[in-house]
Amino acid sequence: MIGSFLTRGLVMLLGYAYPAFECYKTVEKNKPQIEELRFWCQYWILVAILTVTERIGDVFISWVPMYSEAKLAFYIYLWYPRTRGTTYVYYSFFKPYMEKHETEIDRSLLELRTRAGDIAIVYWQRSASYVQTRIFDILQFVVAQSNVKSRPAQPDQGPAKIHRSTSENNPPAGNAQPETEAPPSPTSSTSSSQQSLEVGAAVEIDPKTAPSAPQAPNSPKPKPT
Repeated sequence: MIGSFLTRGLVMLLGYAYPAFECYKTVEKNKPQIEELRFWCQYWILVAILTVTERIGDVFISWVPMYSEAKLAFYIYLWYPRTRGTTYVYYSFFKPYMEKHETEIDRSLLELRTRAGDIAIVYWQRSASYVQTRIFDILQFVVAQSNVKSRPAQPDQGPAKIHRSTSENNPPAGNAQPETEAPPSPTSSTSSSQQSLEVGAAVEIDPKTAPSAPQAPNSPKPKPT
């Protein structure tokens, strides 16, 4: 684990950082040499190809012993002044392959670019339609909530009043008890008879105090013959 981590660090340092510094010095010269500029351009082309391919190679052949060390040695081989392997690899393998398949690669890239543009347009339209629908739903929800809040609160007492009146008119059957009449007691019957007699006596009219009926007018007495 430590060896793999150390090897990766050396690859980043010797395969990217140091060659980038040497390329910078070549570019910033007062009179840069064309051969030097071409060499570093070829180097970065090969490094880009290696960076892409090693993502796949690491999955299948990373278990091979000394795989990371071999990559580090190959990077150093490409830019080392005595070996300058970039020139050999570029002109022996990369350039012949690109000259043979350049037309096919250009056609594939053009088709891929066109298809990617169509896919991007389709997804853009779907995204715009989705966003438009969501915004419309949110506006409808806000309008509905504002209408609900603007309505005055009216107490709903109708069902309660109806229930109360119904309960008053129709008491529960469980609580209703038949009323029983108590038998009259002798004392109450005697007092009631006395009261009725007194009332009858008061109602009877006294003949002395009663007003007399009006008398008929006196008829003329017959004269004696």
